[in-house]
Amino acid sequence: MGKQSPSQLSRRDFVKGVTVLTGSLIGAGLGIPALRYLISPGLNLTETEVWIHLGPLNNYELGIPKLFNFTRSQVTGWEKTVLSFGAFVIRKDSNQVLVLSNICTHLACRVSWHPGIQHYVSPCHNGHFDIYGSVISGPPPRPLDMFQTKIEDGTLYILYPPFKRS
Repeated sequence: MGKQSPSQLSRRDFVKGVTVLTGSLIGAGLGIPALRYLISPGLNLTETEVWIHLGPLNNYELGIPKLFNFTRSQVTGWEKTVLSFGAFVIRKDSNQVLVLSNICTHLACRVSWHPGIQHYVSPCHNGHFDIYGSVISGPPPRPLDMFQTKIEDGTLYILYPPFKRS
């Protein structure tokens, strides 16, 4: 065989180039979907605010706090967590409702309504709140958190999460 000019491509260099190109295409074809699969759960946005259906307004008596429990599921990556929440519904009159979180603002213990003393009581450090969630005694630093409410066609809804009162 004779000498090759610098502009000619040898058979060996051609096979190397085709092999590298084919390997790169196969690697990208498999790698990009795999990378997307691994990264996508972390990029998914979750709903931060959602309206929770609490049922007909007539289910709640005037002036008596009633506990309503609900769950919210949260997906973080591949992990799904179901959390339980509670809210006390206090119906002030035919169209006014106050809905308070049942989580103490001190150490996040669940408060319960004690009708004999007309207080919400936290079992952790004996924190007491009045019927509207204001601190009466104990270590809680602020009132119970409150949910925004809306009434549509006689049905009560709350906006999750509750907002912090000061």
